[in-house]
Amino acid sequence: MTSLSYQYVVLRCVPRVDREEFLNVGVVLYCQASDFLDVAWEVDRDRLAAFAPGLDLDRVCDALDFVAGVCAGDRRGGAAAGKPISQRFGFLKAPKSTVLQPGPVHGGITADPAADLTRLRDHLVG
Repeated sequence: MTSLSYQYVVLRCVPRVDREEFLNVGVVLYCQASDFLDVAWEVDRDRLAAFAPGLDLDRVCDALDFVAGVCAGDRRGGAAAGKPISQRFGFLKAPKSTVLQPGPVHGGITADPAADLTRLRDHLVG
């Protein structure tokens, strides 16, 4: 079994940046050795609506779909999607002052990046 190192960030929905309160809505995982970059996300609409009444939940999902496009390197990710995979992860992990923000970068070891992405999403989101 091959051990591969990876990095990941948890994506946070921060409806009011001034309050610094957030709910985790996704995980981006990057494994350089296997050329893997992907996002797994889930928006609990009822929970997020209770947390932030008036928040446009469709726009949050659109932002997460943009992240998926950057990871996949397709048109949904705009100009960022055309960059090399390491630069795409760099773009996604950079701090932002928007409703969708990445948390700190964490790391781990895996034999299956896709399986670990699902595990992290199941453990950290919701």
